[in-house]
Amino acid sequence: MGIGEVGELLRRITVHVRNANPRQQSAGSGVIWDSAGTIVTNAHVVGEGTHLVELWDGRAFPAEVHSRDDQRDLAKLKLPATGVPSASLRTGAVKPGELAIAVGNLLGFTGALTTGVVHAVGPFSGFGRRPWVQAAIRLAPGNSGGPLADAAGQVIGINTILASGGIALAVPTATVVEFLKNGPRPRLGVTIRIVRLERRRSVGLLIMSIEPGSPAEQASLLIGDILIGTLGSRFTTAADLANAIDDAIGEALIGKADGRLKIHFLRGDNAREREVVISLPGRLTREAA
Repeated sequence: MGIGEVGELLRRITVHVRNANPRQQSAGSGVIWDSAGTIVTNAHVVGEGTHLVELWDGRAFPAEVHSRDDQRDLAKLKLPATGVPSASLRTGAVKPGELAIAVGNLLGFTGALTTGVVHAVGPFSGFGRRPWVQAAIRLAPGNSGGPLADAAGQVIGINTILASGGIALAVPTATVVEFLKNGPRPRLGVTIRIVRLERRRSVGLLIMSIEPGSPAEQASLLIGDILIGTLGSRFTTAADLANAIDDAIGEALIGKADGRLKIHFLRGDNAREREVVISLPGRLTREAA
């Protein structure tokens, strides 16, 4: 199968996602994951409320966000239509040097195709321990949420971000499958910013906002608190916090812990280090109980 034929197959399973509210500027691409009308895209592509999903043939449907995982940057939408073309998924391992093909709706061009090669599969420096399909391929605004595929047109990931060195990062297909099966991973519900702690000659994660009803709020964390680490581990990036959550989840799944996370933080004049115990919600804590 030639690149042109593969491109046509990928265009048929790539959709344009945009918010139905003109005040919300979120827009990007998405992938028709199955014939039941499941759409997978990046969490940063979708905003609040109803979205419009435009298919390759020009048809457009309203779609609600059924689930989102900001930590893994994934979101699931559902079309009211069934029997639509759907993605062919790569089940085998992806190897460096393979051809990579991306399709998206970038800069106003619907179904734009770009090619490159797989650089690596695994964690990328500065983005924590989570795995990525790393490809030497040029992405642009509008590619987010679209498919990254192999030479046979099988989807190997969801295009997410252009990292340093011209390497594009895609969420692996296996991660998407796990998200669709089990839903979003537990999260603290905070927006954070890295700050320098001059007195301690270190850095911390300043809480900028807290979601109502979130584990962070229930644990009585406050805006302005600075998260500095867990027992024996200090936070230097947001990825370190995500890793700590993953570790707590992993221990809960194998019955070694109860799904609670102890975090050290600073408050007020930052003179005294405090500790808070946060209960991670959802299926993982219940399964371990």
